[in-house]
Amino acid sequence: MAAQPSGKKYQGQSSLLSKQLLAFYRRVSQSTLTVVDVETTGSVAYKSNVIEVSVIKANLTDGILQQETSLINPTGKVPPFITKITGITTAMVSKAPYPEEVWADYEHLLRQDVLTAHNLDFDYGFLQSEYKRLDVHYYRPPSHRFCTVLLSRLLLADLPSRSLPNLVKHFNFDVGTSHRAKADTKACWLLAEILLTLIQQEPEEKILGLFRQQWIRLQDAAAILGKRKKDALDLLIKAGLEHRLSKRQQQPLFRRGDVEDVFYAQQGEQLSMLEES
Repeated sequence: MAAQPSGKKYQGQSSLLSKQLLAFYRRVSQSTLTVVDVETTGSVAYKSNVIEVSVIKANLTDGILQQETSLINPTGKVPPFITKITGITTAMVSKAPYPEEVWADYEHLLRQDVLTAHNLDFDYGFLQSEYKRLDVHYYRPPSHRFCTVLLSRLLLADLPSRSLPNLVKHFNFDVGTSHRAKADTKACWLLAEILLTLIQQEPEEKILGLFRQQWIRLQDAAAILGKRKKDALDLLIKAGLEHRLSKRQQQPLFRRGDVEDVFYAQQGEQLSMLEES
């Protein structure tokens, strides 16, 4: 068994080694996906409400098996800026079913198969919050969570943006208006279909080569290396690795392949020391 990087195994598996990631995604590619998208009244789950949800059941063998979509009455007004983004108005949701009805109807779908979304942390956080308000514990294990943003970063590392609207334009998906749950869920499935087909069909060497190009955060590099962020940064800079700064937070980013090369070099040094002792 290959050496395992230490550190937290969080959703998305960004801190895992490429071969481990490939094994994970190949298993996902053989699975049925529960693709979900939610439209909400804000960006913070515990302060906001879901006003629309859509769920698709699909797999690479059979395609789309089922899609369900519903507006939800949040018992409050839809903020104007949300209406501007989504087109969903207070009048539209005022006639929709209440959360307890919608989430009861969707629970069996959302507890099956591999929960999938574009930026899954966002949608999953809102699902957990909505069910918590109903005193229902909702949880999917990391092995049954798949984020298409994270796989896009691995396989489409050099695209200028992996936002869903930009990927819809890039792949020319015919899904309708972005920022509505039905359209975005369909777009997420079409993206997953492309990416997971690549995972299934392309040779391992080619996929791992694409994975090497991903720009990863310092915290992920540190987890791979089994070091604190400061120590990892010192090691990577000393090794002369190419890096750049993230656009928003101006944090250092490194190529996954370069970081893994440093990791395996460390493993080799440790083995040599053991053999000499």
